[in-house]
Amino acid sequence: MSPSDPSTTLSDHSPISRRPTWLLLPPLAWLGAFFFVPLLLVLAISFATRGTYGGVEWTFSFANYVTMLDPLYLKIYLRSLALAVATTALCLLLGFPLAYYIARAPARWQGIWLLLVIIPFWTNFLVRTYAWMFILRTEGLMNTLLMGMGLIEHPIEILYSDTAVLIGLVYGYLPFMVLPLYAAVERLDRSVVEAAWDLYAPAWAVFRRVIWPLTKPGVIAGCILVFIPSLGAFITPDLLGGARTMMVGNLIQHEYLVARDWPFGSAISFVLMGLVLLGMLVYLKVERARQGDETVSWAGGDRQ
Repeated sequence: MSPSDPSTTLSDHSPISRRPTWLLLPPLAWLGAFFFVPLLLVLAISFATRGTYGGVEWTFSFANYVTMLDPLYLKIYLRSLALAVATTALCLLLGFPLAYYIARAPARWQGIWLLLVIIPFWTNFLVRTYAWMFILRTEGLMNTLLMGMGLIEHPIEILYSDTAVLIGLVYGYLPFMVLPLYAAVERLDRSVVEAAWDLYAPAWAVFRRVIWPLTKPGVIAGCILVFIPSLGAFITPDLLGGARTMMVGNLIQHEYLVARDWPFGSAISFVLMGLVLLGMLVYLKVERARQGDETVSWAGGDRQ
């Protein structure tokens, strides 16, 4: 055993090697009291029934989950899923070039660009959504400018539609995509990209085989940060979509605050959370299998 072996200099019983597990107690207690306990309570309510005048009657039933099989609620789920996927895709298409540009900008400019990205967070999200209402309405800024330039003759009715909701979601969650992508691109070794160019690889091949795989952790983090909140959004669809566009978040809000059907609202919440967790588990399984296949192919190539 060489002197450089860590086992000769660091004992398993040394103070440095001991894991201070007691440090986990405060965060675990906080999560238990303010996350897991309320979550279990909501789960229990989802199997109860609505009282005659609202409230909860503790009568065990699966009726709330069966009700969600109604085509009306399935349509709301599909609309929410479609808008969340479209929001994530657009944020990725817009955010990746922006993040790459910021990460490759001179160091003195990177802070300024990042400041411009996070400036919207300085304003309340509700205020920013109301601003989009003034921009997109029939007599709003967008139609006024387009008609003033002679590009259109009649106002474009875009407010209170899925398109308006999509614009609001992309605007609201774009920074959540840019920041993880910037962190991933900023850590990217420029010499690897330069080597690809030196080997006369075309631009698309450089992006697909070098830049994209090395920045994939940032892409995954950004997609998760955008997809999950956009799937359960309710302020943006409520203001920009009006009564024409209802998403799952609006349905949950309606069941809790308007219909006062807490059991059904709780069931909708758990189905939404279950779908998100199921999607993440499927992705992780597929990604793990893909990485295993790549490892086997590399090992086979080495043996050859």
